[in-house]
Amino acid sequence: MSQQVDIKVMDSVATIVIDRPDACNALNASLIHQLIEAFGDIHQEKKVSAVVLTGRGNHFCSGVDLKDFAKIATMEPIDAHPEWMDAWRQLTELCETLLRFPKPIIAAVDGDAIGAGLALALSCDLMVLSKQAQLIANAAQRGLIGGLTAPLLEFRFGAATAARMLLTGDAIDAAEAYRLGMCGEVIAADQVWVQANALAKRCGQSPRESVQATKRILNEAIGETLLTNLAGGAATAAALCTTDSAAEGIQAFVEKRPPEWP
Repeated sequence: MSQQVDIKVMDSVATIVIDRPDACNALNASLIHQLIEAFGDIHQEKKVSAVVLTGRGNHFCSGVDLKDFAKIATMEPIDAHPEWMDAWRQLTELCETLLRFPKPIIAAVDGDAIGAGLALALSCDLMVLSKQAQLIANAAQRGLIGGLTAPLLEFRFGAATAARMLLTGDAIDAAEAYRLGMCGEVIAADQVWVQANALAKRCGQSPRESVQATKRILNEAIGETLLTNLAGGAATAAALCTTDSAAEGIQAFVEKRPPEWP
């Protein structure tokens, strides 16, 4: 299994880098496993008080690796169904790992965060966006559903923003994200990690117990239905993957052509 995650620790901040730039940092089973394992390792590091999550190359994360989805789509329905359920279970586990993580996590987004990649960024506590960053929730335009992105968008930024992004599939650029309150001041690409690192240090300066309790209040008390909605969204997404429209949307992406909806 090739190494697709890089971890660096500087002072009290760990940087976890999604290192699959040749595939636009798309999430496959191996990468998901390595990310969960990386957060588990950092959890145990007592000297680390906060984390920066970022991606190498021109994308933060382009979402699910649809080439892997295309392989499942060719299976017989009786064989495909458990594979779809397992794929979405893994994605849900990754998001829940970040939401339950006791230390602050800052997403340093330079380039695109698409679909499940956007869900990954939204599972972090705060986002720092470069001028090149774009937030995209375009599952519906692929014949799919943003089963994790939808509840996370609604939780973080409200139903109006979620509906706009999910139904149109239009990209939200960094300037618009700032206007909507989705991030702080937009910065140059070469400063995105610097800003995220500084923000992580600030968030990690409070006592460990109070930070952990604050995250629990935000993500599990105030967001009491979030984890339930993620599980429900994943189940719905897995079911929708069995449709002819989903199969066509996935195949059209792989073949780099416009979809021809049934």
